[in-house]
Amino acid sequence: MTTENTGAAHALAESSDSKNGLERASDPPSSKRRAAEPGERSPRPKSPRGTAATDGLVVDGVRITSPDKLLFTDPDVTKADVVRYYAQAAEALLPYASGRILSIVRCPRGIESACFFKKHPGPGAAGVVTVTVPSSDGTPEEYFYVDDVRGIVTEAQMDTLEFHVWGSRVETLEQPDMMVFDLDPDEGLGLEQIRQGVRDLKGMLDELSLTSFLKTSGGKGYHVVVPFEPSASWEAFHSFARRIADVMAQRWPDRYTNNIRKAKRKGRIFIDWQRNGRGATSIAPYSLRARHGARVSTPLSWDELGHVAPDAVTMADALERIGSHSDPWKGFFDVEQALKQS
Repeated sequence: MTTENTGAAHALAESSDSKNGLERASDPPSSKRRAAEPGERSPRPKSPRGTAATDGLVVDGVRITSPDKLLFTDPDVTKADVVRYYAQAAEALLPYASGRILSIVRCPRGIESACFFKKHPGPGAAGVVTVTVPSSDGTPEEYFYVDDVRGIVTEAQMDTLEFHVWGSRVETLEQPDMMVFDLDPDEGLGLEQIRQGVRDLKGMLDELSLTSFLKTSGGKGYHVVVPFEPSASWEAFHSFARRIADVMAQRWPDRYTNNIRKAKRKGRIFIDWQRNGRGATSIAPYSLRARHGARVSTPLSWDELGHVAPDAVTMADALERIGSHSDPWKGFFDVEQALKQS
C-alpha cells in the first residue's frame, strides 16, 4: 500500500495480504448549496419539452401513455410527474449514468403494488442500447444502458422509477472507476450517529489522500462515492472496498459492522462495501427512490451533511438544486486517483 499516511494505510495493510497501492489524489473540491428542508413539500416539476398530442403526452419525442396514473401517494405523484422530472434532471443524471450498464426498478402499478428489478433488456426501445457481456463462467448475457435524455425518458415511460448503475463504463467494463460505500443504519439509530459514520469514513479516506463525495440515499442513510481512474481489476477494487469496511469495523467495533446480516447490525451501522463487485450496482445520483415520499438520491457538498437528511430531497428540491448551476460534485470527473496492482 503506497500512501503518505501511516494510520489508515497501515491498518489496511494489516487487514489483507494484498499488495494493492494507491496514487495520491487531488484535494477534495468544496461547494456550498442551499440546503433542502426535510419533509419540504414543493410544487411538481414543470413540463419540459413536452407537447400535447391527440394520443397523449409527448416528452422528448417519446409518447407517454397513462400520464395520470398514480405512482406514489402521500404526496400524489403521477407518471407524468416522474417523466417530467427525469426529462429535466437528465442533464445532471447522465454524466453518472450514461454509458454504464443499468439495473432498473419498475413499478407498473405504483409503489403500493409489486415492483420488480430488471437488468436484462426487453424488446428494442428508443434510446436504450443493448450490450453483450460475458458472465463469470464466460456465457454471454445481454445488458443495456442509455446515452441520452431520450433513453432516460423511454425508461420512465415504461414505469422505471430507479436507475442503478455499474461501477464501470461500457468502454472500460473490466476496470471499475466509481466506488460506493452505503452507510446502512440499524433500526432506531439517530441521524447524528449516521452522520458521524459518514465523517469517520471520510476521515479514513482523507488519511489515504482519497477524494470522496457525498450524496443522500433517498432512504435511511448516506452514500460516500470515490472516483478512480479505470485501472484496477474488479477483484482488486472489490478487495480494497472490503478492507475499508473491515478497518472501520475493527477501529470502532461498537459503531460499525462489515457483516451484512441484520442480526449482527444491532445498534450499529453496516458499511456496505458489496456494491463494488462486478455486476453489482448502486443507485445513480439524481435517481428517484421507489419508496414513500418520492425522494431523490442527491449529491451534496460536505458542508451540507449536518443539515440535509438522507430522505430530505424531493423531486422539486432536486430540480431547484440542478437549476442553481452550483454543482456540489464539481470536479468529480477531474479527480486523478487510482488503485494500482503490483
